[in-house]
Amino acid sequence: MSETTTAVIPKWHVTGDWFDTCKCNVPCPCSFAQLPTFGDCDGVLAWHIREGAYGDVQLDGLNVLMLGSFVGNVWAEHSDSYAAVFLDERADDTQRGALQMIFSGEAGSWPAEMTAMMGAEMRGMEFAPIEIEVDDDLASWSARIPGRVEARAEALTGPTTPEGARVQSSNLPGSETGPGQVATWGRATADQADAFGFQWSREGQSSKHITFDWAGGTV
Repeated sequence: MSETTTAVIPKWHVTGDWFDTCKCNVPCPCSFAQLPTFGDCDGVLAWHIREGAYGDVQLDGLNVLMLGSFVGNVWAEHSDSYAAVFLDERADDTQRGALQMIFSGEAGSWPAEMTAMMGAEMRGMEFAPIEIEVDDDLASWSARIPGRVEARAEALTGPTTPEGARVQSSNLPGSETGPGQVATWGRATADQADAFGFQWSREGQSSKHITFDWAGGTV
């Protein structure tokens, strides 16, 4: 008689900053659960954990970055989805394991839902020096892996935007970090990738910053 065992997932909670730079025009239709501007999309996605723990493993300050592409509406029918993930090389062995559990979706919560929804073919995963900066006032945000990825954006503004104010959305129908988060719109000043078969270089297209707050686990 066979016996099936299920991995025990400790209680975990991570909060922080997520942002992207992508191919779409401003504002990216994907966040509104619509087709991307050109029918397909590719871009850089970056996560900075401000506070986090996986069981007793502390994750404060660690970063994750993904390169991704897909065709069609990511929230409905889509095809040809590909991804490659970089995890923070500063993480020790236990932190690396925790990051892999959370961001692969194996630990549940929103990453599990998003992973199941996208069904992306993985082109690779490695540990790398990921540099992420987010201004406290959300005037700009950036991510970099030297020689491989460069993503920078400035908060969107215009002739009727009050000085220092941010263009924001709540209750997005396609929030990439899950429901209940606030998006701040921006425009990319750099969006470059050359890794795992992903290659592009552009500027001036869509970017947005969205907070994330995920939790899961059973013990």
